[in-house]
Amino acid sequence: MTSMCGAPEQTPTIPAGIDIEKETVIYGVVSQGDAPVPGAYVRLLDQGGEFTAEVVTSATGDFRFFAAPGTWTLSVLHKDGKVRQEITAEKPGLLRVPLKLT
Repeated sequence: MTSMCGAPEQTPTIPAGIDIEKETVIYGVVSQGDAPVPGAYVRLLDQGGEFTAEVVTSATGDFRFFAAPGTWTLSVLHKDGKVRQEITAEKPGLLRVPLKLT
């Protein structure tokens, strides 16, 4: 039985032509407390700490990267805080990574 009180887990809208059986999508929401953080800069760094890509969070705090399986670091900068988190994408598919500013 499922609870009627909570919303189902949300996943990103994937553009047509993207095969998540072959591609890794790293996505999530940057938040502070219970509120999403729009306008935060989210950087994707490779295993050696080198810059790979950067996006700005949407009005709802969402971010998304297309990457290969491997070890990555997500680094977030915003006027209200920052966060840095290492992640491992073991295989293609969706990898949800919520990030909370400190």
